[in-house]
Amino acid sequence: MGNNRVNFQEEVSRCLLCNDAPCSKACGKNDIARALRAVRFGNEAIASQWIDGCDSDDLERAEQACIHYNHAVHIREIASQLPTAPRVEQLPSLKIDFCGLECENPFFLASSAVCTNYEMVARAFDAGWAGVFYKTICLDDIKEVSPRFDVVHREGVRGDFTALRNMEQLSENPAEVDFEILRRLKQNYPNKIVVASIMGSTEEQWIELAKMADAAGVDAIELNFSCPQMRIAGMGSDVGQNPELVTFYTSYVKRTVSIPVIPKMTPNITFMSQPAMGAYFAGADAISAINTIKSVTMDESSEVSGKWTVSGLSGRAVKPIALRFILEMASNPVMKNIKLSGIGGIETWRDALEFIQLGCSNLQVCTSVMQYGYRIIDDLTLGLQHYMAGRGIDNLADLVGEQLPNFVKPSDLDRDTVVYPTFDREQCIGCGRCYISCMDGGHQAITFGEDRLPHLQGSKCVGCHLCRLVCPAGAIGMSRRVKKKL
Repeated sequence: MGNNRVNFQEEVSRCLLCNDAPCSKACGKNDIARALRAVRFGNEAIASQWIDGCDSDDLERAEQACIHYNHAVHIREIASQLPTAPRVEQLPSLKIDFCGLECENPFFLASSAVCTNYEMVARAFDAGWAGVFYKTICLDDIKEVSPRFDVVHREGVRGDFTALRNMEQLSENPAEVDFEILRRLKQNYPNKIVVASIMGSTEEQWIELAKMADAAGVDAIELNFSCPQMRIAGMGSDVGQNPELVTFYTSYVKRTVSIPVIPKMTPNITFMSQPAMGAYFAGADAISAINTIKSVTMDESSEVSGKWTVSGLSGRAVKPIALRFILEMASNPVMKNIKLSGIGGIETWRDALEFIQLGCSNLQVCTSVMQYGYRIIDDLTLGLQHYMAGRGIDNLADLVGEQLPNFVKPSDLDRDTVVYPTFDREQCIGCGRCYISCMDGGHQAITFGEDRLPHLQGSKCVGCHLCRLVCPAGAIGMSRRVKKKL
């Protein structure tokens, strides 16, 4: 029952993703830390290339150099379990058209704390990001609070969070300073896409900001109708929840400039298609979605002079919600020709792929950059390229929206078949978690005896798969789909 081998993914997740990693320095022959990062971000199939040439002594030195606060990551054990796959010599291009703009790849920095000055964006461009939605520029005086971030941690794990709550507002720079930064960025990086994100509170402000953006030579303008924590009424998500205001302000900007205009939607609404259609009929070239979700956390470390407030939640926890809104807009026959820029919980290339397959031809990333840095662009692009190569796809646009036909109404789902769980007795560690969850949260279809092994009672099992999802050892799989017994 069970085995003593290190759990591959679990052990890799212990890696602290150090800056200037001591393990790679100690090895000296290849980049151990890069291999671990590849696995962490979904590229385990190609991770071995960063360990090639390392012998057992090299790996032992790397492991001894690990500075983990608890005990060293088992680098040698991880290396022994890395799959070996033939290296793809010619990877497909990730170039894609977005609103008539040729992007070297679909990955942009989202308008946020990750892009607030020239130096930050320049480093991101040098790292391989294709573009930036620069932090939102306005004409009001922005004063931020301290602290302004709080997180929902993965239980017992510091530094790795499921969600980030932030109270950031807009750029604190004077508008003239930010537009000069954008002018310099476009001048020095002509092949990168520079998008100005703007927010006004009146028709005059929207028009003035749009003219300033156009004069700065940016490629497109994003209209922030969605920031959830503005201290001034009538801005941010106050606008995004009002389809008429979305229509009016989009129309004002479209009449003012000839470059693409991209309204950004708020998720703090029941049906995003309503304001999105308002933007569409006003001539919007694309829609960005989603911004952060209004939320509350109450950790004492996040209070501001003894007070809390509602603010925006982001990170991997919001991805399913973001995908739901993308699906809603991509499935709307009225808006079938509009481009979509997907935002919300994108951390790995597989996350990115899901947004693309639901209709996004552009992707914006924020929270994972705040956690792990601009360097994640390597695994985002490599993972997507190897996926395309594996499927024989040369054009990224061929993936856009390919999964939309597979989404149906609940009433159209197959309800005449069932998939039963299967139990791997060798992998099972006998913890009984599946039994507890099935008894107290499922259909009482599992027994657990003195042998400390789960036993399925097929007559009671409905195929909900709660047992599989709670199993910490990965010992529960899936049978083939069969007809339900009458």
